[in-house]
Amino acid sequence: MPIGRFIAFEGGEASGKSTQAARLASALGAVLTREPGGTELGQHIRELVLGAGVAEGVDVRAEALLLAADRAQHVASVIRPALVSGRDVVTDRYASSSLAYQGYGRGLDVADIRRLSDWASGSLWPDLVILLDVPAEVAQRRLASSGVGLDRLEAAGDEFHQRVAGGFRELAASCPETWRVIDGSRAVDEVSAEVMEVVSAFFAA
Repeated sequence: MPIGRFIAFEGGEASGKSTQAARLASALGAVLTREPGGTELGQHIRELVLGAGVAEGVDVRAEALLLAADRAQHVASVIRPALVSGRDVVTDRYASSSLAYQGYGRGLDVADIRRLSDWASGSLWPDLVILLDVPAEVAQRRLASSGVGLDRLEAAGDEFHQRVAGGFRELAASCPETWRVIDGSRAVDEVSAEVMEVVSAFFAA
């Protein structure tokens, strides 16, 4: 049985997940990983799913299945071994991103995506999910100022990202015992301080 702590950061594009996941993992001495792309196989899947112009014709169900394959390999080769060994794991995205993006965003049945993720992960779900909630205008400004081209999902359009954001909020509201919502629009250090407070309080309870 896993004995390390498993924490996932979730949120829309440019919400600051990668930065905050890295900071928390460093503070905890945890394994830092991500989805998609936390394994060698996952990196190939990431290129297929996110590469601009690479997978324009991919059916939404195929997209969901590719991400489930990434998760299966990720759990089997990175996450579960670390947890079983007693290491904490911090991941930048996990199964709830599939629920939000492929479920709410793409319009697939959320219950089907949940069952698929549950099967792919061997029923491994995070102990704590931290949602970094950022207003759409802030996310758009961050993306525009990044100087990096948009990937396939980032370029999916405002309506898609509104559905994704709403999906994340619904997921958080439906599972208050596991989810914590943090305003990700503030300065990086302010967000990091609240993340540490939330994590300390959650695992002290």
